[in-house]
Amino acid sequence: MILKMIVEHFIKTAQPVASQTLIDEYKLDYSSATIRAEMNSLEKEGYLEKTHTSSGRVPSKKGYRYYVEHLRESRLDDKVKYALAGILEKKAQSVEEVIRQSCEILSSMTDLATVVLGPKTAEEHLVSLQIIPIGANTATAVFVTDQGYVENKTFMIDDKIGMENLQKTVALLNERLKGTAISDLVEKMEAMKPAMTDYLVGQDVIYQAILEAFMKFAKQRMALYGKDKIMEQPEFAEDATKLKEVISLIDDPEKLADLLSKEAPLTSESGVDVRVGEDKDLAIISAEIAVPGANNATLSLVGPSRMDYDKAMEMLRTVCEMIGEYFQGSTDNKGGGNQA
Repeated sequence: MILKMIVEHFIKTAQPVASQTLIDEYKLDYSSATIRAEMNSLEKEGYLEKTHTSSGRVPSKKGYRYYVEHLRESRLDDKVKYALAGILEKKAQSVEEVIRQSCEILSSMTDLATVVLGPKTAEEHLVSLQIIPIGANTATAVFVTDQGYVENKTFMIDDKIGMENLQKTVALLNERLKGTAISDLVEKMEAMKPAMTDYLVGQDVIYQAILEAFMKFAKQRMALYGKDKIMEQPEFAEDATKLKEVISLIDDPEKLADLLSKEAPLTSESGVDVRVGEDKDLAIISAEIAVPGANNATLSLVGPSRMDYDKAMEMLRTVCEMIGEYFQGSTDNKGGGNQA
């Protein structure tokens, strides 16, 4: 009971919790000495930690784990369901727009940052590379993957090259690169450059433009919403070092993906994983989300380790379920065929 009260009070206030605080806040019929004795026991067992600046206690990683697994009470504000229903009843929307609006609602109602990570680049492959002339001396290279992701790069064309030679180069690249994992594109293109000398005479600008686009293409895709919510949390707003570390993490899709894949979750409940960082005072709640053209995409909530786990886990689960049902319904209504 005392651990539950300390976790929940710390979630609300971000301040270390003292024995007298619990007595006053929860009207406990126990002496301060009794509460202190219990808090000391919890600290010795590793569920609480004592801060350097206060006689109060804060939850440890072990304490959060026990709270999430055994003490939290599932609850969900119906407002999130109503807000999402309002978005999802509009059928003629792009996948990106549905995800964007849903994530903005999730971030707003939890006061946490929302991050969408796309599929791993090793599991995604190039389908086609096209060159589209858009002017007398300009063209756009368009790349498409088997997950439906599209990237483009616009560049200048030298008059001496000509569109016909450009198309020959692209045809060769298509022939040799189609089906290549996105993570391998740059290395494979560099390896084949010597064999393309005849095609690339005078076309190094084009080669470099395509190579640069592949470099960008090969990075893990990520969309971030509610970054300001992180910056407003007292743990980070009052500690420049912590803020810098957290911003560096959520701004780098590869770092975040690496953390999600390597660090075992504290707990996993109905497809929702909870991770609490040892040194960054950071927690990440994540779940896979079923999005057309993005197998193994992940939706995560990122915030301080004292986040409201009850609310965050239930909201994340609800959003993932409602989005999954929406897209499944849209596919069923179209006959379940492959979408262009």
